[in-house]
Amino acid sequence: MPDRLTMTLSALADPTRRAILARLSQGEAMVSELARPFAISPPAVSRHLRVLEHAGLITRTKAAQWRRCALCPEPLLEVAAWIEPYRRFWSGQLDALEAFLARPKRRKSELGDE
Repeated sequence: MPDRLTMTLSALADPTRRAILARLSQGEAMVSELARPFAISPPAVSRHLRVLEHAGLITRTKAAQWRRCALCPEPLLEVAAWIEPYRRFWSGQLDALEAFLARPKRRKSELGDE
């Protein structure tokens, strides 16, 4: 079975699922509300929600005929922690490039290329 980070990244790979998570970041929503912006069938929405739930990114509750979903941000924190060293690396690389480009141009004679 894949680890939680792999399941989270896999769930985040789909733009529909990312849009659902973005909506849930504003608060709980009923399944019908989550499905409304998408031109896909209700079973397709259910499959997306199942993937998100399996990855631990959402919880689904049922009260009578109403089904509500809520965001579970913990797996996103794991993704952020995994990405952080790469962000620091590229930030450092870009800072070095910026410093290099900000240096005054040297004359050829200073470089020894006369």
